[in-house]
Amino acid sequence: MNAPKLPVPSPLRGKDTAFTRKTMGQRLPGIVQRILTENELSETAVTQITALLHEIPEGKIRPLPDHLAPDLDNWQTAITPHLGQIYLEAPWFFNETYIYRRIAAAVDYFRSGIDPFAQQKRQSLTATLEQTDALITQLNQMIAEGWQAVHFRQLLLADLWGNQADMSMWAAGDAAMPNHAKSADQLAHLLVDDETAVTHFLQNPVNQIDFIIDNAGFELMGDLCLADYLLSVDQAATIRFHLKLHPTFVSDATVLDVEATVAYLREQARPALPDAGERLTTYLVNGRLCLLTHPFWTSPQPLWQLPADLRQQLASSDLIISKGDANYRRALGDAPWPQTTPIRDIVSYLPAPILFLRTCKSEVLAGIKQSRLEALELEEDWLVNGRWGVIQLV
Repeated sequence: MNAPKLPVPSPLRGKDTAFTRKTMGQRLPGIVQRILTENELSETAVTQITALLHEIPEGKIRPLPDHLAPDLDNWQTAITPHLGQIYLEAPWFFNETYIYRRIAAAVDYFRSGIDPFAQQKRQSLTATLEQTDALITQLNQMIAEGWQAVHFRQLLLADLWGNQADMSMWAAGDAAMPNHAKSADQLAHLLVDDETAVTHFLQNPVNQIDFIIDNAGFELMGDLCLADYLLSVDQAATIRFHLKLHPTFVSDATVLDVEATVAYLREQARPALPDAGERLTTYLVNGRLCLLTHPFWTSPQPLWQLPADLRQQLASSDLIISKGDANYRRALGDAPWPQTTPIRDIVSYLPAPILFLRTCKSEVLAGIKQSRLEALELEEDWLVNGRWGVIQLV
C-alpha cells in the first residue's frame, strides 16, 4: 500500500496558522534578504532573488525560469496546480520547497555550484567546535569498547538533539536557539521514546541502514558520529546518506557538505577529530558509507509518493532513519493530523521500518498520548520552539 491507511487531511497552507503566516511573512523574506547581504552574486541572480523577495507572501506563484537542471521538468509539473495562487493560499510545504528551488534557479546552482548559504554553514561548524570535540572524544572511546546499548543510546540522543541546530530557524550562535546539552533536559523533553525498541531491533548486526539527512553543521556531526559508531563496531555493514540535490532550507546538507565536514575533521589540530575524519574517509572510499542524492528530497511531494527507483532503493534497507522536521512533515504530508493519531496508521506505506529523530519546529505531529498533550497545555509554543523531540519507530 503506497499511501497512509487513513484519509489524509488537507495540508497546512501559508495562511492557516500564526506560525505558517509568520514563516511566510517574516522568516522566509528574512532568509532571502540575507542571501543578498552575504553573497557576491551576478546581476541576473540579484535581480531574480530581489523579485522573489518582493513577491513573498502576497505575490503569485509562477513557473521557474528556464535553466539547466535535472529536476526542472518535474518542478514545472509540480508548480502547475498552484500557478496564480498567492503564497498564503498555497500549501505551506510547497511554498517553502518552491522558494528554495527559486533561489537555486536564481544562482544557477547546477552550473555555478554556488551555495548561497555556505557562509552560514561554515559559521555553524566553527561555532560548535567545542561540542564536536567533546562528542567525538566520547565516540572514540565508545568505539574502543565495542557495541554497547548504552553507547548507542547516547549517540542516538546526541543525533536527535543536534536537530535543534537549524539555521532556517536560528542563525549560527543565536542565543535563542534551544540547546539540551544536559542529559536530564534531553530525557525530560522526549514526547515519544522508542529507543528501547530500536536498540532491540539492532541487537544483531544488520546489512544496511539508510539515513534521510537533514541539516549540515552540528546535526550532521551527530549523523556522522552515529554512522561511524555503527560501522566501526560492525553493527551495520553499510550505511547510506540520502542528501539534498541543491542547497535548501538554509542548512540542509548536500553531498558536498558531507565531504567538506569530513575534510574539516581531518584538518583539526585537536587529536580526537582527525581520527574520526580518517575513519569516515576510509568508509567513504571503501563504500561502507555511501552518499546519495535524488530530486525527490527537494521536491514538494509527500513521502508516500516515492518514485519507483527510490522506493526500490529503500526496500533493501534494514532500517531507515529520518532526521529532522522537514522530513517528518514530508512523511505526514504536512497535514494537521490529530496529534493522538497512531503514527503507524499514517506512515504505513514504506518498504522498510523507519525511525524518526526530530525536534518539533512545526505544527505537524502524530503518535502522542493524550496525557502527554494535556501536560503541555501551559507551554504555548511547544510545537514549534525546538525544545521537544521524538524518537519514533514505525
